[in-house]
Amino acid sequence: MNSIIIEAKDNIAVALEELAPGAAGAFLTKDGIAESVEITDKIPIYHKFAVCDIAADAPVIKYGEHIGFATSNIKKGQHVHTHNVVGRRENLEINIKK
Repeated sequence: MNSIIIEAKDNIAVALEELAPGAAGAFLTKDGIAESVEITDKIPIYHKFAVCDIAADAPVIKYGEHIGFATSNIKKGQHVHTHNVVGRRENLEINIKK
């Protein structure tokens, strides 16, 4: 296995070594089932790749949590990083007494 998925609902995996286009990104599901995805971009070590298609504006999920939103359609096997994911913060109003 050269990749890892942290939580069952994650739609990305993390490469444990550099992966070249055409390589298989291999990981175990939370059920212990071996799966793989054909890598389409160079994936640097410890970077993320999509394990399924992610639509533009859909959440990117790692650790079972939203870590950002896709800025464009991300295809299965593509590199997932700052070039195609954006973070969004809630608009929080904080009242601070002086």
